[in-house]
Amino acid sequence: MTPRTGRAPVKNGGTRRGELLGIAAQLFATRGYSQTTVRDIADEAGILSGSLYHHFASKEDMLREILKEFMDDLLAAFTEIAGKDGTPRERFDALVHTSFATIHERPFAVALYQNESAVVGSLADFDFVGKTSLKIEKLWLSVLQAGRETGEFRDDLETSLVYRFIRDTVWSSVRWYNPRGKLRHDVVAEQYLAMLYGGLLAG
Repeated sequence: MTPRTGRAPVKNGGTRRGELLGIAAQLFATRGYSQTTVRDIADEAGILSGSLYHHFASKEDMLREILKEFMDDLLAAFTEIAGKDGTPRERFDALVHTSFATIHERPFAVALYQNESAVVGSLADFDFVGKTSLKIEKLWLSVLQAGRETGEFRDDLETSLVYRFIRDTVWSSVRWYNPRGKLRHDVVAEQYLAMLYGGLLAG
């Protein structure tokens, strides 16, 4: 088994502000951002709507903070992995394991990012989403390209296309992955890598 990192980046939920952001992320992810009101968030938190404005100026500010923190943490984790010593395959395995660990530990933030791209694209001051996504893509591409150069990965496949297939299959699993299910994220990651490297054909 190849080396991998331990934990996904996790949000600091130790403050009241963090707790409110956690509640907002869950409601945005499960009900939809447009369908969730400030009152919904306040009711879930057991406070008056006016009290929520002591912490945040608007619902949009909450969405921005949730996504900014999530994406900054993810970028930092991927940057660390991509810069580590070891083979490209070891670094690639770590990227995959960290992605599934993130889905396990921060499912609502992941689902929010996956489901609300159209909404985010229509809001002002959310250009960091596209910029950070591009930085993350470049990190993955650098690892995949390094694997091609060392001969660990096939050189007859288009690297950008490989990345898109991997990105979409990994992150869309947030829709069915159960954090309390039989298979934990590390097992799911190993199964995914086994299928990716070996395919479905026996022998």
